[in-house]
Amino acid sequence: MQNEHGQGVSHAQGDSKVPGKVQEQVPKGVEESLPNAVHDTGNSDSTTKSHATGHSYVPEAVQKAVPKGVEEALPDAIHDTSKK
Repeated sequence: MQNEHGQGVSHAQGDSKVPGKVQEQVPKGVEESLPNAVHDTGNSDSTTKSHATGHSYVPEAVQKAVPKGVEEALPDAIHDTSKK
């Protein structure tokens, strides 16, 4: 069963080099932050824009440098990526 952090299930939609038990234990955002060549979640590997939809304490340069999954793994109180 998946919890509010996306833990408990794998989010891979294709091949993965990550062991199944590890896939189930890490938050969804961590899985999505891995390159699809390592763990294919079907997400694009774009890292050239911020995915914040609200306020963020994360510097904009950092927002643009990290994968979307990393941004989404942060609490919305620190970096808001909620779907509005």
